Amino acid sequence: MSTSNKATTSIDEPLRTGGIELRTKHRWLAESVELISSMRFAISMLTLIAIASIIGTVLKQNEPMPNYVNQFGPFWFDVFAKLGLYAVYSTWWFLLIMGFLVLSTSLCISRNGPKMLKDMRSWKENVREQSLRNFHHKAEWTAAVAPTTLTQQLLARIAAKGYKTKIVQKNDAILITAKQGAANKWGYIFAHSAIVIICIGGLLDSDLPIRAQKLLFNKIPFSGTGVIADIGPEHRLGLGNPTFRGNTLIPEGSASSTAIIPQQNGVLIQDLPFTLQLKRFVIDYYTTGMPKLFASDVVLRDNTTGETITSTVKVNQPLIYKGIAIYQSSFEDGGSKLRLTAFPMIGTNNVTSPLAGEVNGTTPLASSGSNNEYTIEWSGFRPFNVENMAQQGQDLRAVSTPKSFNQKLSDDLGKHMGSGAKNANNKDLKNVGPSVQYKLRDKNGQAREFSNYMRPVKVDEDYVFLAGVRDLPDEPFRYLRIPADENDSVEEWMRLRSALMNPELRSLAAQRYAQRAIPENRTGIATLREQLQQSSLRGLSLFAGNGKQAGYLAVSKFLEQVPAQEQEKAADIFMKILNGSLWDLWQVAREKDGLKDVTADEKHARFLQLSSNALSDASFYNAPVYLQLNGFDEIKASVFQVTRSPGKKVVYLGCLFLVLGVFSMLYIRERRLWVWIRPDAQAEGQSHILMAMSTQRKTLDFEKEFDVMKTQLMQSQA
Repeated sequence: MSTSNKATTSIDEPLRTGGIELRTKHRWLAESVELISSMRFAISMLTLIAIASIIGTVLKQNEPMPNYVNQFGPFWFDVFAKLGLYAVYSTWWFLLIMGFLVLSTSLCISRNGPKMLKDMRSWKENVREQSLRNFHHKAEWTAAVAPTTLTQQLLARIAAKGYKTKIVQKNDAILITAKQGAANKWGYIFAHSAIVIICIGGLLDSDLPIRAQKLLFNKIPFSGTGVIADIGPEHRLGLGNPTFRGNTLIPEGSASSTAIIPQQNGVLIQDLPFTLQLKRFVIDYYTTGMPKLFASDVVLRDNTTGETITSTVKVNQPLIYKGIAIYQSSFEDGGSKLRLTAFPMIGTNNVTSPLAGEVNGTTPLASSGSNNEYTIEWSGFRPFNVENMAQQGQDLRAVSTPKSFNQKLSDDLGKHMGSGAKNANNKDLKNVGPSVQYKLRDKNGQAREFSNYMRPVKVDEDYVFLAGVRDLPDEPFRYLRIPADENDSVEEWMRLRSALMNPELRSLAAQRYAQRAIPENRTGIATLREQLQQSSLRGLSLFAGNGKQAGYLAVSKFLEQVPAQEQEKAADIFMKILNGSLWDLWQVAREKDGLKDVTADEKHARFLQLSSNALSDASFYNAPVYLQLNGFDEIKASVFQVTRSPGKKVVYLGCLFLVLGVFSMLYIRERRLWVWIRPDAQAEGQSHILMAMSTQRKTLDFEKEFDVMKTQLMQSQA
């Protein structure tokens, strides 16, 4: 960061180590100081900080470690963990770079600052007449005025231009030295000081104090589960902690006097000098259902004095109390009460059962025909869901229809499988109502995550219930589309699903289909009906599944056994028999439950087609039950970021210095002017004038200024 003054010529002093004289016998030390205080070293440090900042911006910081494992895989997770990329701004190497930058800039200021200040105060009065002749911008002329009188005239004209002036008596001559814009050098000092001040402010707000407490007071992160009030002192930071940045989640009607500080291997509990109570959480929405404004009505009570403050915390409008700022960070569910109905998804059972849950809680799942024991972990509830309906209904299966399959069947499958994904570029944002998110965890600890919508959603002109499922947290949900019946429920589809799993009902449906499909006046009716009944039963059983494959996938595998030249014809016949059999299976199931047969019209035919598609995909849903949300009592919770940032004002001061420095360097131009006046040797009573000007940056404006100054000074004569 060393700078040179282009405005000086031979009057400059030789460049040494500046304001610091290194009197040492060790040359390596002097060379090290020279290197660290150099501009190339400082630029290298700034470049490294910029690269680290880019990494810290692109890669989410301080996330739970499993998220990084899922994102990068075990190998790269370990590599990035060793480099500390998951908490870049807290790593030892980032803080070391910051320290070196502070040291480099401080040495630069120490070396060049005194010389700049000296140069600002200097009048450059030790110039000689010959040295002025070497300037690029110079002019000479004679005036029919005595030197003493001319000097006063020139002083007045120069001062009128805003220059500070000084008269120096030289043997037989008079030197007028003038300067303007000397504050330009303050720009360099302010700009370099700003870097030091901002870095110091950043270090003050870093986790260095927390690291020091870990080292000196044996503070260790808490990695278990439990009530915050019961967590031991070795996991807690005291009220005297000079800097911290934590979060606290407060449900409506509840209060908190602690903040959670995330660490790589757990959390630290920061005690606060006050208790913060959330009275009410307010959220407004746009017409699309997107959040427009969210704010928290809070009551703050000082734990020492009992003083209470009522305030509303909004985004970018924090509540500040005794140097601690409380920001509105986000909002979560505070433990909403959920009322659901559990529909069996395996076996022949079709008996529903009521279920209650609480967000962030767990509920044991009663036996639903499965040999496994499950626990429901209620992970989320959303009263509003603004979804891009062009992307909803993503297919549950990652399979493709064999090319040899009947083209009509392929088109049907393609229509109902992933149709939303095909139009991913079409944005159709709609509020589709409440949804519940939960995990089903078996006795071995394995879990799958589900997301079910409360109301039917219109997808591809049909109303369906979307039941999402995913195996890993970083995967998108894949949706099972359960068609809504005439009562906007899933009961009819569940009735058909149960009947499909029942061998007796399948047999009755096959018999009924054969009787309906072959008229009474047909020759050999008994034999034909028997054959058709067997084909119908085989198709229903194949569609129901054999424990390994079910639905259209099982059908496609079966048809692969048919010779290629006959597959299209066989597929067409098979699908006609299957669709007709499913219709009769539906009627048999309704009769079993004491209901009338439905009318054979286009609306019910469409419902059956959608039901068939959903039954085919249901084998990939892989859950013992489908949980339908019936009602809820929402409890909101607000997430506050609680910070104590002593370095914030320091950084603000550094930013002010930076603005002043940049402004001074860009908009204040230093100019020096010398006028050498001596008696003219050729004519008594006249004066010979030598004028010279200099500046740090030669610009067109300076050229014009020199010409104007020269013209005005040359006019100073009697």
